Amino acid sequence: MTQRRALRYAIFLAAALASYGPIPPCANGSPAGALNGTFRAQSNGDWATSNDQYRDETPVIATWTITTTCAGGRCAGEVLSDQGWTASIHQTADGWNVRRTVADWETCPDGTTVAGNQLYRFYPVAGITGLVDDTQSDLFAGQNTTQGPGGACGINKPLVISMPFKLTRIG
Repeated sequence: MTQRRALRYAIFLAAALASYGPIPPCANGSPAGALNGTFRAQSNGDWATSNDQYRDETPVIATWTITTTCAGGRCAGEVLSDQGWTASIHQTADGWNVRRTVADWETCPDGTTVAGNQLYRFYPVAGITGLVDDTQSDLFAGQNTTQGPGGACGINKPLVISMPFKLTRIG
């Protein structure tokens, strides 16, 4: 290995180690680490995968009103979407999770429908670099994944659609 290449690896390793750090029990932002406010929620259908294969999906843009509280190192609350649904939100060791059931999510060949389980997972990021940044609560990135039940529509393998997800504070 050349000296120049070794130096590049050392710099990369130092930068990676410097940016590593666990997310605290409640991210910064609202009082006591709670995540509160109005946000633009965007799922990028241009980079969607369907059962791990890229397939364009319709982008989804919504406005979320998030209300959370933190007690005993745990943060939880509720998300109200302008699309007409409400779901619970809670913080995990690596970010925030919003989980809900989507009625009539998958249409079967015989015309029947089945529900899907949707999970939004996101974490705070820096606007310029896109790297994890626990010091802010205005921009988040993650995944929007919806999965149908195994055996739905007579097919053993469940349909799983994932899209990159971005959450931006607007108020």
